[in-house]
Amino acid sequence: MRSSRGSRRSSTRCTPTAARPSVPPERLLKACLLIALYSVRSERQFCEQLDYNLLFRWFLDLGMHEASFDASTFAKNKDRLLRADVARRFFEGVVQQAKAARLLSAEHFTVDGTLLEAWASLKSFRPKGERPEDRPPPDDPGNPTVNFHGERRSNATHASLTDLDALLTRKGKGKEAKLAFSLNVLMENRHGLCVDVSVARATGHAEREEALRMVRRQRANGFRPTTLGGDKAYDTADYVAALRAEGITPHVAQNITDRRGSNLNRRTTRHRGYEISQRVRKRVEEIFGWGKTIGGWRKSRYRGVQRNGLWAYLVAATYNLVRMAKLLPAPA
Repeated sequence: MRSSRGSRRSSTRCTPTAARPSVPPERLLKACLLIALYSVRSERQFCEQLDYNLLFRWFLDLGMHEASFDASTFAKNKDRLLRADVARRFFEGVVQQAKAARLLSAEHFTVDGTLLEAWASLKSFRPKGERPEDRPPPDDPGNPTVNFHGERRSNATHASLTDLDALLTRKGKGKEAKLAFSLNVLMENRHGLCVDVSVARATGHAEREEALRMVRRQRANGFRPTTLGGDKAYDTADYVAALRAEGITPHVAQNITDRRGSNLNRRTTRHRGYEISQRVRKRVEEIFGWGKTIGGWRKSRYRGVQRNGLWAYLVAATYNLVRMAKLLPAPA
């Protein structure tokens, strides 16, 4: 009897557990839209709300008694989304819908950039090549005290141990330095829809480099950029010359406060189109405002340029869908 009980227990322990059911990729994509639309703080919190939020269940085609998926499903499928470039393709599909509805300008655009604060603490910004044994023992293993006052720190000598792609930068003079990424948006000037977005390392000149890269991508998508607006941060000699070489008229704000003066002359600023571009370019702040207050662009949720770029595409696509719902006529 004892041997039979022992064998029964051992056989029970060796029985493999049931595998977790798979989740359709379109359901995960729709879940990301809900996270951006309703400012859900994290994927884990979204899965908790999915247990009782009937609106979320209806949008995802989940039954009342159907089990919600686990939060780890997002992390496990993130690499697949990155390899297949799903977020960018979905965003471009939304842009093509707006183009088919004649909501986009094919010639006049505006570019702007902001800082996306990284999910990394300044305590993780340590000297390059430093070994763990070179540091003094922590006074608190969970939250050690790090005193870097009086220490000269720069991206050339230091790096974040939490996120290697994050760089120490500041928004402007007098602002505090943070570990951040460069988040850039290309807007069309007709209705203020986002036609491209990119995340890059905040090198100081990433905004101008990404602006040129995004404009060149639009030509491959069937647009014909002729003017490109921007603020005075884009009023540099190399950027203006690069735009003119591309056949694009730079409609950037004149940096008259700089000692070197503006790189634009009356040949550009005397036209009525320049004045219109300067007035319309302020609409790009609406994209950043919605993305930061609702879509989660104020502080990063992920590590690395690629994962943050994936989320930037999803938030920009969600913003366009919200705008298009207001611009398109209601169905009869």
